[in-house]
This record gives sequence, structure tokens and C-alpha cells, in this order.
Amino acid sequence: MNGDRYPTPPLSPTPDPPDPAESPPRDSAETRAVVARYRSMVYGIALTHTRCQGDADDVFQEVFLAYHRRMPRVRSEEHRKAWLIVATLNCAKAVASSSWRTRVVPMSLEAIDAATAPVFHFATEQQDQLFRAMNALPGDYRIVLHLFYFEDLPIAEIARLLDIEPGTVKMRLSRGRGLMRDQLQGALFDE
Repeated sequence: MNGDRYPTPPLSPTPDPPDPAESPPRDSAETRAVVARYRSMVYGIALTHTRCQGDADDVFQEVFLAYHRRMPRVRSEEHRKAWLIVATLNCAKAVASSSWRTRVVPMSLEAIDAATAPVFHFATEQQDQLFRAMNALPGDYRIVLHLFYFEDLPIAEIARLLDIEPGTVKMRLSRGRGLMRDQLQGALFDE
């Protein structure tokens, strides 16, 4: 007996190099440019959807890795942005519905110590306050509000990306605004 508990798998022959005609070229300079341009958007959507910095980091990496591997052909920058939004939402949904995530109990935002709180910040303190208030909302409201206010997408585009009716987007925006107004009374709203 040789001391190995498990047999070693037989060596496979060296695979042939990939045929360049079969896969699109992977231009790392283009990927770096796309990451630089859309990093805040992808990370913000991932963080809005998952509400966890670690999960948002995973989604961020997964989305840009998928972009780099696929190098989707896009007609315009709006098309590229839409591709990234949909990819981020799909990846964030997969992370949120993973078997591990369904077996753990998330900590409330109040229970997170300031030293371990996410270090992601938007351009202004007002946006940070809005983002924290938005995190307390149910997911359907959070993502619609984020796409409308932080990504400046029109209602029709949000409806198309989320595959819902424009009226549903309007209703979620209205209800989400009301819930946020209640949370931010005295902070950003002086009413």
C-alpha cells in the first residue's frame, strides 16, 4: 500500500489550445475601461439588493468576470449599461437565494458595529443617508428606487430591465418614497 487514501486520477492528455475563431477575443483594456466606468453602478446595485458588503463584493467580481469572459456585443453605451444592470440583478438574486444564505439569520443594520460597517460611500452625505434609509425597505422598493434615483433610469427602462409593468414601477416608487419619507422625517425632510 502506498499511503494514499484515494487513487490518483489518470493524467489526461494536454488539451488543444482554443481556436480563436470559436471564442471572442478577451480585451483586458476594454474590460478595465468598463469596470472603471460602471464600478459604482454595479456595486451600488449589488449592495442595494444583497444588503451585505461581502455579498456585494462577490456579485461585483462575478459580473465583471462574466463581462470579460463573454465580451457581449453591444449596440451602444445604454445597451452595455442595461446588460450590466441585468447581469448584476441576476447575480445578486442568485446570491440572495443561495442555500447558504437561506440558512443564516442576517444581522440587523443597528447590530453592526460602526467599525465593521460597510465602507462604501456615495458622492454626498445626503446620498449616504438616503442609501441607509433605502436599505431598510423591502427589496422590491429598494431596487426600483436605486435605479430611478442613483442610476437616473426612466420608468420605462426600469420596467423593461425588471420585466414588470411601468405602472408597477410607478407604484413601487410612490410607496417606497412614502416609506422613506417616514424614516427620514426630521433628517432630510423638514415636513
